[in-house]
Amino acid sequence: MRPYETMVIFGVDLEEEAIRGVIAKALDVVKANGGEPGSIDYWGRRRFAYELKHRWEGYYVVFQAKAVPTMVAELDRFLSLSDEVIRHRVVTIPPAQYGKTRPPAPSES
Repeated sequence: MRPYETMVIFGVDLEEEAIRGVIAKALDVVKANGGEPGSIDYWGRRRFAYELKHRWEGYYVVFQAKAVPTMVAELDRFLSLSDEVIRHRVVTIPPAQYGKTRPPAPSES
């Protein structure tokens, strides 16, 4: 199994419960495809560098998982079809980075 990291950007108008619900369903997709969910970091609201789908802010969540490569296609499909998700990205990370959390990017407040 390979380690993956997924960043998901939600609209800031969503309730915290809705965001956690989508993340829980995404982790269910990982588990259903034989994966092992890892750490979850809720970064919170961040301002975009440019306008994205007519928005200037988003709610960021980053989570890690170990899984087979076929899981990525299923997770990508689920997140693409989710109306709450503005944008997402799944990347392979080095095994040494799995389980380590990164601090969120500094916000310009």
